[in-house]
Amino acid sequence: MSEIEPTDTEPTQPKSVEWAMKVHASRAGRGFYWVTVRFLRLTLMRWLRVRKQGTHHLSMEGPLILAPVHRSNLDSIIIACSAKRRLRAIGKESLFAHPVFAWVNSALGAIPVRRGGPDRVAMKSSQNIIRDGAMMAVFPEGTRQIGNEVTGVFGGTTYLAQKTGAPIIPIGIGGTEAAMASGAKGIKRVRCSIVVGEPIAPPEGRLSQPQRRAFSEDVSAKLQAVFDQAIALAES
Repeated sequence: MSEIEPTDTEPTQPKSVEWAMKVHASRAGRGFYWVTVRFLRLTLMRWLRVRKQGTHHLSMEGPLILAPVHRSNLDSIIIACSAKRRLRAIGKESLFAHPVFAWVNSALGAIPVRRGGPDRVAMKSSQNIIRDGAMMAVFPEGTRQIGNEVTGVFGGTTYLAQKTGAPIIPIGIGGTEAAMASGAKGIKRVRCSIVVGEPIAPPEGRLSQPQRRAFSEDVSAKLQAVFDQAIALAES
């Protein structure tokens, strides 16, 4: 869970990945995470009347890469509230510029990544986090998108699966774009849903560029399938 974003604050030097990981591992960070999740389950999840399907896959043990669609800042919250395990995620570096919001986002499982180019430190840290047995959300579409079509999947999800040997779990989330689209100031009471698909086995061995592209296209197709199911579930 991440993307608690400051407003009208003075920009400072963003916190490091190492700092974020220490906050998340701390007793205070762990306590803050579960108190926040329990509060959101009792409030936001009930307000949005979230319907769930396949969420038992989120209870799988060992390293997991969650590959959700991304239409709203509500997406990671719904995932975290639907899981029994702590969720890790990558967050944009600007979320870590203000000390208070940096601590909050770190406690909620995010690590900072620079936008607009490869961030080797964040990618390496993500590999280590996953290898240690964590459940990490990696939005394969990148930033928030618009509409009901999965337009493409970046290679980072495939890369992390190949490097860590962790299965990929596609996740469709319906209704969140209408509930809180990009730039929205509040949350509308729109029924939402989450559909968690079957795990996708990670690729084995070295992949050629065409093989990596084919694997990413397979992930994209399965992500579209659970997204369609989630939209239908939210509208039913």
